Amino acid sequence: MSQTEANPQKVFEKIFSSGNFETLKNRLDSVPPAKKPLPKRIPFGNDFSDGALMKRQELLRRQGIEIDHLCGKNPPMPAEKLKGNIENLIGFAMMPVGVIGPLRVNGLYADGDFYIPMATTEGAMIASYHRGAYMISQSGGASVMCLSESVSRAPCFIFNTIREAGTFISWILSQEELFHKIIATTTSHGRLVDFDTVINGKNVYLIFRYSTGDAAGQNMVTVATDAVCKEIVLRTPVKPEKWFLEGNLSGDKKATMLAFLNVRGKKVIAEAVILRKLIRRFMNTTPEDMSYCGKISSIGGIQSGSTGVQGHYSNSLAAMFIACGQDAACVSEASVGMTDMEVTAEGDLYVSVSLPNLIVGTVGGGTHLPTARECLKMMGCDGNGKARKFAEICAAACLAGEISITGALAAGEFGKAHARFRHKA
Repeated sequence: MSQTEANPQKVFEKIFSSGNFETLKNRLDSVPPAKKPLPKRIPFGNDFSDGALMKRQELLRRQGIEIDHLCGKNPPMPAEKLKGNIENLIGFAMMPVGVIGPLRVNGLYADGDFYIPMATTEGAMIASYHRGAYMISQSGGASVMCLSESVSRAPCFIFNTIREAGTFISWILSQEELFHKIIATTTSHGRLVDFDTVINGKNVYLIFRYSTGDAAGQNMVTVATDAVCKEIVLRTPVKPEKWFLEGNLSGDKKATMLAFLNVRGKKVIAEAVILRKLIRRFMNTTPEDMSYCGKISSIGGIQSGSTGVQGHYSNSLAAMFIACGQDAACVSEASVGMTDMEVTAEGDLYVSVSLPNLIVGTVGGGTHLPTARECLKMMGCDGNGKARKFAEICAAACLAGEISITGALAAGEFGKAHARFRHKA
């Protein structure tokens, strides 16, 4: 078996061997806002008049951001261009899209100030993330690193006896070169980086892990693995009784502990230090109370059997996935993660988020749809070479949400905010 490129050690080796340690250091060091002015904040957030809507749209246009499809100025995509995205088409669901920011991100791939689109119908959510983005940006920005990436598929082969299963494994371990050749016939972007075997009685699971370039890669790895499995059945010296393309050991679209054992999608971490004075002024609480609230959340999460402990990653991820043409069902696994908070020696608040299962892409899938393309362009994340950048922005958005929700809970304002912003039937 090959040594996986999903290992974060490989990322660091590549960074340091290329001699750009100083570049990395500068990217991840917070830049004082006074030295780098922030773009204008999205205005009139609670003003629902046509005039305020036009002013928000005009601010984005002045930044060179195209939003004609989002604003409904262009006709919807012709039905024939949706082949491969949907079946039994009858129309389009209309989802409102809001924008938060600017959010300052100091990442390995995302470096700058970003306006972030989110599609949602949940009142109070955009306001919460917008506040978190402001807190991060005013404190110097979020440091973010996309550490590793792979997408897995786990077929299962069923034999009559454990002897047959063992013989199959002995043979399969010598076939990696064949796997690479077969996969190359199905995709020009995907590549096998590792595979494992798991035996359970007379059942053998093969876990194939791929790099998928800038595509999310779910369909890519399915087609590639199917081709490999069919060739295995033809060549293996001991034939399986049955085989299934997915044996439910990949973690596909599920919250599982596999997230913390293997990366699926992209593993991204983000952190920020939020200044005490900002927490006092804008969240009416203290770093100590927010840290303690985070501790209570962790204890509650453990008792509930939560896979990972975090406040609401799924809110931002679902909203960004829908806006940006991602596979929204992947939120079930992408929202697995850990949030950590502690008070620094200077009395400020350190916050970090770790997302080990962030499955996103900037090509393929729904990313070619007009509004999705505009949303990705808004962040400079459309097309090839941008998937890791997009992943880092997603993680920074999750960080903003964790800061804001914890501040609301610590200040006793969580219920009041929802009463204020909710839609009244």
